[in-house]
Amino acid sequence: MSEPRSLRYPAVEAVLSKSQIERIMKAVEERFDDQVEFLQEVVRAHSLRGNEAGVQKIVSNALANRGYDVRSFAIDPTLIGKDPAFSPTKFDLSNSTIVVGSKNPQRNGGRSLALNAHVDVVPVGTSSRWKYEPFSATREDDWLYGRGAGDMKAGLVANLFALDAVAAAGLDLTAPVQFQSVVEEETTGNGAAMVLAKGFRADAVLIPEPTGEKVVSANTGVIKFAITVQGVPAHPLEVASGRSAIDIATRTMEHLRRLEQQWMAERPVARPEFADVGNPIALTIGTIAGGEWLASVPSECRFEGRIGFYPGDKAETRAASLETFLKDASLSDPLLKGCPEPEIEWVGVKQGGFVLSPGSEAEGVLSAAHILADPSESELERFVMPCYLDAAVFALHGGMTSLVYGPVAENIHAVDERVSLSSMMRVTKAIALFAAAWCGVQARAEQA
Repeated sequence: MSEPRSLRYPAVEAVLSKSQIERIMKAVEERFDDQVEFLQEVVRAHSLRGNEAGVQKIVSNALANRGYDVRSFAIDPTLIGKDPAFSPTKFDLSNSTIVVGSKNPQRNGGRSLALNAHVDVVPVGTSSRWKYEPFSATREDDWLYGRGAGDMKAGLVANLFALDAVAAAGLDLTAPVQFQSVVEEETTGNGAAMVLAKGFRADAVLIPEPTGEKVVSANTGVIKFAITVQGVPAHPLEVASGRSAIDIATRTMEHLRRLEQQWMAERPVARPEFADVGNPIALTIGTIAGGEWLASVPSECRFEGRIGFYPGDKAETRAASLETFLKDASLSDPLLKGCPEPEIEWVGVKQGGFVLSPGSEAEGVLSAAHILADPSESELERFVMPCYLDAAVFALHGGMTSLVYGPVAENIHAVDERVSLSSMMRVTKAIALFAAAWCGVQARAEQA
């Protein structure tokens, strides 16, 4: 039997004394009520796409009050199409700023670290279906409800209070640390890309997405599309002469389902680590709009969605494959023959996936920190996440070791999203211990 990773890398206890470990974890516990209150504050700040200014102001003020060197900047649209880290978008994000707080040590002797989180959230859907108002940040027993509570404002707050705990324990990090609060994770990943474009790098980046206290071993690449199809409009008097664009769109979606199955079938050969993932490709049709008048055969229909692909493949290659597939389908399907070819637009994430190679020192340190934060755990579990993660941008375009590890959450992107507060506490402890061991620490004079 192979030795557990946490035992092969007893890095936390090699860097921190027992007393320092205990002080850090106690500091998390003593400040946890304040942490929950701060989480409620940021959840109540509605931060749908293009409306992140309010929450970023809260984050910026919190960093400034803690003595960080704070920089705020917007996504530069001129980099889209030029810098390969960026994905296509036409959305105006001039008012959606990124916030980075930095601290440099007086004595540099460790490895640098970036703690990253995104503040943008997805729409709530129908508010009346929620148990509590979606932005109320209501606490019930161990759970905090609210859109973005799990994905991923709890992680953002854990990052902040983890670094607070290290300082409250009387310790200073001996390596540069960055606190990154980005936008656009849910749509393009261009917030993370802009962080790289501004020159921010670190020896490791940790992103506390809601992973159920597991570490992500791999994620899928993702391409997001908008497809517009044309029909033949007609009056009900001459309905037989018309061709419904909505029917054509439905047929096109059926073909995309065939493509999804084809790409899924590549799994055993392409990436055996995806063998236990139910649907790593996860074609999703998220929006649809069609027709012009309730009593007319519709002329046009547009739908938007995303589809995944395996790490190692280029997004451009998969996008071209999808385009060719739909072109061939439109020529061979009797129901689509004679219709204009579908118009395909790339409207969001167009990014490859990444793999966290097993046995890295960063993962070993995190594993040891995870077990110290929760002694009931014997090992940090790895799992595959078949979705887009900003970690891919940092890994593929920044050459950075990228760890994704965060709290237990339920119903993310769904009704009654919520995060476990006890899990958030454990994750905060683990991040604090990881940061201290990874960066190294020195005791302040009064704590020496």
